[in-house]
Amino acid sequence: MLVPTRILVPTDFSEYSDIALGQGLDIAKQYNAKAFLLHVTHEEIPHRIDVLDVVTDGQLWSQLQDSQLAEAQERLKNQLDKFPQTKEMEVATNVRRGVPYAEILLEGKEKKIDLIVIASLGRTGIAKYLIGGVARNVLKGSKCPVLLTK
Repeated sequence: MLVPTRILVPTDFSEYSDIALGQGLDIAKQYNAKAFLLHVTHEEIPHRIDVLDVVTDGQLWSQLQDSQLAEAQERLKNQLDKFPQTKEMEVATNVRRGVPYAEILLEGKEKKIDLIVIASLGRTGIAKYLIGGVARNVLKGSKCPVLLTK
């Protein structure tokens, strides 16, 4: 029987991620496990910024990345605030930059995660009954059990 001690819950801040987070936190509380909340940002340039400015000004690019990181950290905090049980348990947050499924798998390996709880659909879910691309790739590549929520 699986008794998780380290649970990873990736989030894209969608309503589906909130459901997965609630379930992951419930499992963590039940088994007195540590929960890890992860958000992965893409290395994309926001469409409101002039591309020429970014290309010619490395400092602007660095400021954009720092701003994106700070915003994601704040959103993680706000997401956790929706769940009062987090005050009674150990929860760590992290923001990584890169390809979401690859960074989720890397985080799982680095943190020695023994259960990943992930939404089957996220912000980019194209159909109600299809598994999203990130969840599918995490499921295929994970060395530990993966709980898909819907």
